Amino acid sequence: MKIKRYFAPELRQAIRQVREEQGPEAVILSNRRVSGGVEIIAAVDYDETLLDQAIAVAPAESRREPSREPQTAEEADVAGSSGPAASSPAGRGANIWSQEPTLVEMQRELRFLRDLLEDQLSSLAWGEMARRQPLRARLLKRLGDLGLDPELAQDLAGKIGPNEDFPRVWRSALECLCRRVPVADDDILTQGGVVALVGPTGVGKTTMVAKLAARFVLRHGRRHVALVTTDSYRIGAQEQLHAYGRILGAPVYAAGDENELRAVLHELQDRRLVLVDTAGMSQRDLRLSEQFTTLHGGGPRIQTYLVLSATTQRAVLDEVAQAFRGVALAGGILTKLDETASLGGALSVAVRRHLPLAYIGDGQRVPEDIQPARASVLVARAAGLLDVAAPRIAAAGARQARGGVAAHAHV
Repeated sequence: MKIKRYFAPELRQAIRQVREEQGPEAVILSNRRVSGGVEIIAAVDYDETLLDQAIAVAPAESRREPSREPQTAEEADVAGSSGPAASSPAGRGANIWSQEPTLVEMQRELRFLRDLLEDQLSSLAWGEMARRQPLRARLLKRLGDLGLDPELAQDLAGKIGPNEDFPRVWRSALECLCRRVPVADDDILTQGGVVALVGPTGVGKTTMVAKLAARFVLRHGRRHVALVTTDSYRIGAQEQLHAYGRILGAPVYAAGDENELRAVLHELQDRRLVLVDTAGMSQRDLRLSEQFTTLHGGGPRIQTYLVLSATTQRAVLDEVAQAFRGVALAGGILTKLDETASLGGALSVAVRRHLPLAYIGDGQRVPEDIQPARASVLVARAAGLLDVAAPRIAAAGARQARGGVAAHAHV
């Protein structure tokens, strides 16, 4: 069976091409509308047995489609004069060819070759830049090792003069990063108000609530602070906050929905600081909108801060920051700095999403392990982590280089 594809502005013209080239006994296997006209797949020496075998192994979804017999070119010519291309006999063999094992394998190989070519072109471009601008290439690599987003790294590299030395351009890039990292102006412990902490599960929201409350108690006394939890999903969540409340001598309230939260906040309106601990939810959790509704319904005076873990990958942090834009964010709080091997991802997301950082947490101790966010401190800490990781990065680069040599040797 010989298969060929035809294109024409109209169905009748495409069928005429089939008849002229393959004869009136050619079989129209499928047709569809495409940009600029119609596409027809036709065959000569048609063997219905082969098509029936292909249909037998096709997925159930394709078998449930209405079945129509393939038409000859003459039959299709008649049908083409009375109906649109979409109603042509595509049912029986419509998806057969796209599911044929050989074609699927060819598509997979083409995708692999395309990815390989893109990698090779990227390597060539990088090699050319490294040859022409070695200092810039070295700076970009180091900024990448820092964990920064490539686009941000390009911005920080800027224009490098021909007579610059690397320590100077590295210092200049870090200073530029300091200016780019947004930091919150308002201090929660000084300003007070109603503050809600939101974020994914396990980032340390409840511990951060306890740290902020403890710091506030040390400054202003226990009579001026109260704790509220809206977490009714996690077993033991309220008990943990109640335990902190007992230690601090601060009352703890529970609110299950927006009405209860509004009533609780009205009752606590004489408190200088009310900290709201919310349920930890994935950025893909369908219940996230319910949490946003509860916070919006609690009143306009709620300041919401997004809590992010510094140990999370940059792509995930970015997705979280985007998802939690459903509620107006006053800023961000970065936790688990004592556990992370890189701060570049978190700093990149803060810059990219314009998320001013208010506090950082670098341990489990309450209330010691909390500090106001300072851009210079965060950047210096990121650079320090890079210095610690430098031997590991160098070893990984050497292994990758050896792997590349071995791969080329096998080609």
